[in-house]
Amino acid sequence: MDVVARHLAAIDRLRARDLPPGGAGHHTVELETGRPGTASDDFHALREAMAQRLGARWGEAPPWGQLTLRLRLSRGERIPEPWATLCLRTDELDVWRTEEVWLAVGVADRDEADAIHLLATVTRTPPP
Repeated sequence: MDVVARHLAAIDRLRARDLPPGGAGHHTVELETGRPGTASDDFHALREAMAQRLGARWGEAPPWGQLTLRLRLSRGERIPEPWATLCLRTDELDVWRTEEVWLAVGVADRDEADAIHLLATVTRTPPP
């Protein structure tokens, strides 16, 4: 199984997990982790390959830049989870709404001292 197919299978398992009833709640998993100092280009290429396959399933969606959410947070606005944490960890996300659940995939590479992570999140909370 190729790496993209393996990560898509993990996303399918993530989407099948129960979320707390009533709207709030989310699950975030690290699909892949690099070592500190790893170039992020490979992670971004992998995210883009996954976005192409997921886009074929649920429709094409342009990446969501996270700068506006970071600015809103810095001004004291309350941003719901998981979006607040994701905007601090990623520069952009690929986001789809599938049935009653939102799916976001992104590369957490904003902290140079931390390892790079390919993240997937499912939530019932819509993006702000």
